[in-house]
Amino acid sequence: MDDEKKIFKDNVKTMEKKDIGLIGLGVMGQNLTLNMERNGYSLAVYNRTKSKTMAFLRGVGKGKAIIGYNNIEEFCKNLKPPRKIFLMVKAGNVVDHIITELEKYIDSADIVIDGGNSYFMDTQRRCVDSEKKNYHFLGIGISGGEEGALRGPSIMPGGSEEAWENTKEILLKIAAKADNQPCCSYMGSNGAGHYVKMVHNGIEYADMQLIAEAYFILKNVLKLDATELARIFSEWQKGELNSYLIQITGEIFASTDSETGQPIVDMILDSASQKGTGKWTSQNALEIGVPVPSISEAVHARFLSAIKNERVEASHLLSGPESHYSGDKNLLIDATQKALYAAKLCSYAQGFSLLEIASIKYNWNLDLGKIAEIWREGCIIRAKFLNRIMTAFHENHVLKNLLLDPYFTKTLESNQKDWRFVVTLAINNGIPIPAFSSALAYFDGYRSAKLPANLIQAQREYFGAHGFKRVDKKNNQLFHHHFQ
Repeated sequence: MDDEKKIFKDNVKTMEKKDIGLIGLGVMGQNLTLNMERNGYSLAVYNRTKSKTMAFLRGVGKGKAIIGYNNIEEFCKNLKPPRKIFLMVKAGNVVDHIITELEKYIDSADIVIDGGNSYFMDTQRRCVDSEKKNYHFLGIGISGGEEGALRGPSIMPGGSEEAWENTKEILLKIAAKADNQPCCSYMGSNGAGHYVKMVHNGIEYADMQLIAEAYFILKNVLKLDATELARIFSEWQKGELNSYLIQITGEIFASTDSETGQPIVDMILDSASQKGTGKWTSQNALEIGVPVPSISEAVHARFLSAIKNERVEASHLLSGPESHYSGDKNLLIDATQKALYAAKLCSYAQGFSLLEIASIKYNWNLDLGKIAEIWREGCIIRAKFLNRIMTAFHENHVLKNLLLDPYFTKTLESNQKDWRFVVTLAINNGIPIPAFSSALAYFDGYRSAKLPANLIQAQREYFGAHGFKRVDKKNNQLFHHHFQ
């Protein structure tokens, strides 16, 4: 304890004021600190648990332009004006608590930056509060996990535009680079940055679920082992499916458990956790009326995976078809690859459609092409075909849905036969594929000039006299019918 007091005391006395402050020394906070220090900035750090600060300063932070403080007042006093303070703490009440403490010591020109996974409406509220209390607030989405935070993440800032102008040099420097361009751009006012990150995570949920379903089909229908799956995913990584998630999936299949020597994937319980951002995406899509079925099904699939004991019990009581396939092995592998690509394109189309409608609703003026551009490196869903998405929106600024872009239209046309084959095969073999099948239903629904919603509206009229529009009338007048 005496050693700890001495280090903090000596730091306060001897170190010059720092360029940036960071609160929250979890792995993401530590790595972001190291990233900023590596890019030429000096930092002050604070963590509520002092032992974490000490361990960081004695460990990977040792010998660097980083100083720790044991209280927020001293932390704030030792930052260069205008203060730039990053919060890398758990979303929710903890953020509000830290902001309340900071407000005792910060001035009108100072900037508070929330880099956690905060809900965008919380960020909207905090932006309003900061304006009333005369300081600046940024809510920035950061994607890339631990490695991204250290080596360069994709960064999505939103909030005070003045704060963005005063911090963009830092953010652009620490961001990942694609074609030598920083994967960071101002998204818009108030909660825009955290909203874009939320939708990124929703797409990520769908992407991961689709990959898992492709794995499940190959494993159960073709009885492939992890070694064969590693080879297949490594091959897929060389083509149009090239992405971070495909890359790490191949590496996962190639990895063995240190205790048993078995493939590590076979030793992991089939129960997936979540932090809530995918659920937020689905909930907000429902709120503003945008169909994102693949994202929603991916969230539901995680909920279903979590009731492991119940599923085990049900497996003894509920029967289904036995897995059987007598066709060509390589044909099914190739078809699964094409089906996966088509379904992934649809899930990304859903996410970008949500961004477009949200941009209008919340007055953000989101640049969808720029969003695709900054997702090309650093973030979890980085993928080769994001270049195609970027080009699609740059070439057509009024593009309503990615499925209408010539590249997407052509790709889905050429892949849909294999996509339908794989979905049918999985269903006939009793293999759950909620993301694959919902993506196909979205595609079929979107391309249909007529849907059975006329019957639904007739039902609503029958039991509730809600009214309906007529196909032979051009105005929006509602009509009623007396059913016999």
